Formats: sequence, structure tokens, C-alpha cells
Amino acid sequence: MARITTTGIDIGTYQTRVVISEADRENEKIIPRVIGVGYAESKGMRHGYIVSQREVARSIKSAVSQAEKMAGVKVKRALFSIGGIGLSGIVSTGMAVISRADYEITTLDTEKAVDASQSEIPQSQISNRKIIHTVPLQFRIDGKQVFGDPIGMKGMRLEAKTFFVTCLNHHYSDIIETAAEADIGVEDIIASPIAASVVSLSKAQKIAGCVLANVGSETVSIIVYEDNKPVSMEVFPIGGNDITNDIALGLRITLEEAEEVKKGSIVGVSYPRKKLDEIITARLSDIFDLIEAHLKKVGKSGLLPAGIIITGGGSSIEMIENLAKSSLKLPSRIGSISFGEGAKGQIKDASWSVAYGLCLIGLTNEEEGGIGVTRRAGVGFLNWVKQFLP
Repeated sequence: MARITTTGIDIGTYQTRVVISEADRENEKIIPRVIGVGYAESKGMRHGYIVSQREVARSIKSAVSQAEKMAGVKVKRALFSIGGIGLSGIVSTGMAVISRADYEITTLDTEKAVDASQSEIPQSQISNRKIIHTVPLQFRIDGKQVFGDPIGMKGMRLEAKTFFVTCLNHHYSDIIETAAEADIGVEDIIASPIAASVVSLSKAQKIAGCVLANVGSETVSIIVYEDNKPVSMEVFPIGGNDITNDIALGLRITLEEAEEVKKGSIVGVSYPRKKLDEIITARLSDIFDLIEAHLKKVGKSGLLPAGIIITGGGSSIEMIENLAKSSLKLPSRIGSISFGEGAKGQIKDASWSVAYGLCLIGLTNEEEGGIGVTRRAGVGFLNWVKQFLP
């Protein structure tokens, strides 16, 4: 059997991360094994989108070179993440008339209903945007909700409530062009929050209801899960750099010192603890106010039993977990992943979750003959996710 490897490339505002993984088989189940990792400082990025293709391509080449050296394989194609403030989620509902004379619902009918829900998206919300993921959330037959797959059931009208993940057209094109400049083919482009959720959230958390918040350097992205499906997504133009800037101004120190103070890694230097806590708390409160406002908007405020799971570089801030709990009135914990058994040493750092998640998606697509299961029907999407969850 041919060796199956896949590569995930996460282009973040702060760092570009690359993970190369290999598929091992164990009792007919795919077991991913990381064989190479690499990272480089991201240049040419702003708020999660590309502003200089040349600089980003250089960062990709540097990170890929490290991972190739460790893995002993050449990267020709990869799955890329897309994030930034151009990423958004939309929920829409559409209806289709059952096509068969005996009124039995077929796959064609579910696709027509999903397509109809896409047609119902207001032009103002879809203009200059590309749909990158489509997830049916709920079906109704003649006005009555269906629990599970409607195929094989009978009715006259099928309604579909569908969650669409969209991004700006030019951000999508920029990734493809930048990958080409780095001499890497694009296997697929996946929304960063979805890639991260594959390895950061358990099946139980997704079923009960939770929000995954990735606190990056210039953005905070959130994705809300309920009944094992993503139901909402948003990206805010605020992040860890804003906290660093506030500390630098408040304590009158350099940005480099402020970053170390934020991480708690400066030893032997004393700063006013009360003032430092006030500065960090103020900015984190702004972040959680934005998350709370979004949860209220989608009707999930205080209604997610599995709470908030925090990942990204900002998750290392000491007080963030407790502040999230008090601000959102939800259970709170810091997300973590562990991988690297096939690589040299282990990496236990949630900031790698997007790149690792991309690898898992890629291995599944290879197994299914390259079919992009995140593109279409929700049944395929959910089955794909299940095999990797504990």
C-alpha cells in the first residue's frame, strides 16, 4: 500500500505553522502520526489576511523546509487555513418541492433544499464573498422537523436550514496565488475555526453546546457548536497585540518587554502587579464583551453547557480562564492538544491546532479519494469528524 501523507499549513498573523502527518492503520481506522513540523515568523499579514504575497510565500517556504527536513518527504501540495476578519458565518433557510411522484425524498431533494437556502441569502451578505463550507443544520418535511437524515421519508415540501461559512473572494484568491509563489499546490482551503475544532473539541462538547475561541495576535475567532454541528462563526479585529500595546503604554516599557510581561516570562524585574492586572483585565473584558454580544445575537448566551474553550497564543495569559468564566457565565477551560509521537518530541500547544486539524481533514480526504467532504452535505461532514473524536 502506498504511503499516505498530508500537510497542513496555517498562515497566522504571528506565525506560519506547518504539520506533516502520515496515516497509520489500526483495526480499519486511520491513526494520524505526525512526522514533521516547522514554523516561521509571519510577515506580510494583517488581521489574518495577506497584504504581501511575496513575504508570506517566504514565510511558508521557511516553515515547510523545516518540516520537510524532519519528515524526510517533499511537500508538493497542502491544505491551507483561511481566517482573519474576512471570515464569517451565515444561517439561511430554503425550500424545495419533492421531485418523485411517490413523494419519497432523495439525495437530490436535500441538495435542492440546501441550494434553495443558499439562494435565500441576502445579496448584501454574500456580495464579494465565496462560500467555502456548507453544513445543513436542520430539515423540515411539510413544516415538521426531521431528526436525522430525511432521505427515504415522504412528503411534499422539504425545508433546509443551512450554515454557510464565507470569506472575501480576494482573500481566497490571495492564498492560492501565494501558495503558487511558494511552489505548493492547494489541496483545499479550510476555515481556521473548523480546522481547530477537529482537534480542540470533543464529541461530547460539540453535542452539548460550546464555543471555541482562538485568541490570536490580531484577531479573535469564535465558532459555536451545538448538536455536534457548527451553528455560528465570527472573527473580531482584536487580539493579543492589543494587550501588549496597552501594557507598553501603561508601564512605559518597550513592546518587546511588554510581550514578555504579558507571557509572565520576565524574571528578576518587578512591575506594579495591580496596575498590570488592571491593564490586562480591561482588554480581555473587551474581548469577552464582543463574544457575549455575539452569543446574545444568535440566542446562545448562557446556554452552552460545555462552556468556552480558549486556544491560540492569548490562551497562555494567566487570568484569561477565570475572566472568561465570570464574564460569560459559562464553564471555561484552556484548550490543549498533544501530538508528535512520530516527530522528535511532543508538542503540547493549542496554537498548533489549526495546522494539525488540517492534516486530519487531509488524511480523510485521501482515504475518500480526495472528496472535499466539508464542502457539501452535513451527513458526510459529521461522519468525517466523528472518526477522530475520543
